[in-house]
Amino acid sequence: METSLFRSVSVSGAVFQGTAAGQPRCKEAKGWLPFAFRRAKGMVVAFNVTGGEHGDWAVLQVSGELDLVTSPALRQRIHDAVAEGRHSLVLDLSEVYFCDSSGVGVLIAARRLIRSCRGRLHLILPAHGAADGSHVNRVLGALGVRRLFEVYPDIAAAVDEEARPLSA
Repeated sequence: METSLFRSVSVSGAVFQGTAAGQPRCKEAKGWLPFAFRRAKGMVVAFNVTGGEHGDWAVLQVSGELDLVTSPALRQRIHDAVAEGRHSLVLDLSEVYFCDSSGVGVLIAARRLIRSCRGRLHLILPAHGAADGSHVNRVLGALGVRRLFEVYPDIAAAVDEEARPLSA
């Protein structure tokens, strides 16, 4: 299953405007559109969460911006995985290029949820953090919460029982 939120919208002359419910409406389209948006120099920016399995691990690959608008989608996907009995979860954040405090809140809540189920949560971030351009790694480090997570450089390491996490 894939969850997508398109955030910045300027598509073929259509004009999008926000609504009180937070959902955009297109003047040229009928009905509500299934995405959240934010204007950013006319670019369409997608937030995607794709799910899969790797052995006993549920793997959620996240890409785009993780912020106030998109973080509820990730939170829901994490809750869905746990509700399905998947208590070993890998969050691949290597393609997340922006993360704000609401995104960090989702990660901390995910850690708390997984731990309450006696499960395991592994994050995937580039091995050298800021040197590789990992915004998430820099944010977690700046807030002093990076040490709370087991971080791995790739999926293979994250699901390998013998692999050791990267140091904080």
